[in-house]
Amino acid sequence: MKRLISFIVAILVTSLGTTIARAQESPHRRPNAIVILADDLGYGDLACYGKTGVPTPNIDSLAASGVRCTSGYVTAAVCSPSRAGLITGRYQQRFGFEFNAGPIKRAETLPEMGLPLSEKTLADFARAQGYATGMVGKWHLGLPPKFHPMQRGFNEYFGFRFGENYYIDPTAEDAVSLDWRSKETQWKGRPASDPMMRDQTPVDEKAYLTEAFAREAVSFIDRHQKDPFFLYVPFNAVHKPLQATQKYFDRFPKIKEPNRRIYAAMTSALDDAVGQILAKVRDTGLQNDTLIFFLSDNGGALGVAPADNSPLRAGKMSYFEGGIRVPYIVSWPSRLPAGKKYDSPVSSLDILPTILTAIGAEVPKEADGVDLIPYLSGKKDSTPHDHLCWRAGSNEAIRKGDWKLLRAKGKGVFLYDLSTDIGETKNLADSRSDVVTQLQSLLDAWERELAAPMWPAQNGPSITVDGVTLDFAF
Repeated sequence: MKRLISFIVAILVTSLGTTIARAQESPHRRPNAIVILADDLGYGDLACYGKTGVPTPNIDSLAASGVRCTSGYVTAAVCSPSRAGLITGRYQQRFGFEFNAGPIKRAETLPEMGLPLSEKTLADFARAQGYATGMVGKWHLGLPPKFHPMQRGFNEYFGFRFGENYYIDPTAEDAVSLDWRSKETQWKGRPASDPMMRDQTPVDEKAYLTEAFAREAVSFIDRHQKDPFFLYVPFNAVHKPLQATQKYFDRFPKIKEPNRRIYAAMTSALDDAVGQILAKVRDTGLQNDTLIFFLSDNGGALGVAPADNSPLRAGKMSYFEGGIRVPYIVSWPSRLPAGKKYDSPVSSLDILPTILTAIGAEVPKEADGVDLIPYLSGKKDSTPHDHLCWRAGSNEAIRKGDWKLLRAKGKGVFLYDLSTDIGETKNLADSRSDVVTQLQSLLDAWERELAAPMWPAQNGPSITVDGVTLDFAF
């Protein structure tokens, strides 16, 4: 009898121990998700992407804790359509958001210029799962009240709704400012039609805007640290106008060119802001429970700001690599390896399905992206995408494997092998007509699935390639 009792007790102890071990292995909470979006940040503007001009230790630390994607793409070469693709996980051309929303005066005459109400956002899906949803920063997905972030799935909002804003009163004592409009432009406050807002109430924000956004993001994490949350932080840095405070400007005394020095100061301020967000995640003990994306909404702007897109060609507004390939970092310490470099193409379209899968939500069948975690973790050795496509008016592009094709209707076709020519300098269209035929067929099939643009394009830059002038629309 004693042996029988001892045997039963042993079984119960073993069973209890197994139950406790399994409970310890299971996450004690559903994971949080944070998407940090820079604005017009160049591919070569970060130290972790090989540059040494402007130290970015905080963003570098995020890359060191996770996966740095070297072929990370967005869905458009300008701000608002790129954001529409990211927040919905769908090619924005499928619902007519092909061109940039703006400027404000134009938007006021086009009341449908915004993210269609038929489209669900990442915040909509997260909130339906019981997540606290917050947004801090630049919206740029519609100015009318019906497009307001709090009507699109966000419980909390702090930021401005359109494409750009002053970072600071340029007449302030600590302001260092080169107003891109005119050196004679007088400060008249932030636009009354697009004020800084807390939820739906205009506020008078005095702080340097990058610092204000960091403050608000940290506050959101602090207030929601005990419950699962989704936080979207689309900074307007380093978008024009070129403005910094003396604190950041003084970090770069060796840079003599004023535009470049202010741009470096803005980049450094952005890095500090990211650092504050990461520190709050660590300090609240949430690092292993938080999936973080960092990327730019498009390539760096050339001309109005001294961005560095090297070694890529061109920049914002174009469909060369410099316009659509961006810094792209994914960190989730409990699920992803630290310090890994991932070379296969990934897209901002993948952010929605990756986060929804992580939080236990069903990924809508209409999504164009995929869950990246199995690929970035090494569980899957295939590539996430067979091909990726782009279109803005008469300019289109497709990448499949190492091949990249640009097509300008009526102007010509350009084919590049990115494995040997990342700078897109040698057009192989004539010598590899077989590849051209294959890629054009895929591009045509994709284009047949798209909707007509909801509003007309604006004229963009012109680039001469092999004697052909390409005019980009946005």
